[in-house]
Amino acid sequence: MASCVRAGMSDNQFELTIEVPFPSQREVSIALQSLSPDREPGTGGTIRTLSASANALSVKWNAVEARSLRVSVGSFLDHLALVMETMDAFGQPALP
Repeated sequence: MASCVRAGMSDNQFELTIEVPFPSQREVSIALQSLSPDREPGTGGTIRTLSASANALSVKWNAVEARSLRVSVGSFLDHLALVMETMDAFGQPALP
């Protein structure tokens, strides 16, 4: 699923970046709009940043604790899987 994964730890913070490829820019846009409203809870010190490029969705996490990073990434991947399954079920998205 992810074409690029970078993980690291700096200044007592954990960082993870993944890029998820999609067949078209339209599908990237749908995924971005579907996943953006989900904000991280105020606890745990985890920050998630979503961005889109030509045919990929990029997600970056910064967290103070490994546990909060793991929970956030797991939850996001569950939501991403649901978005991708929904797009597969309904076929190629129509142009606006």
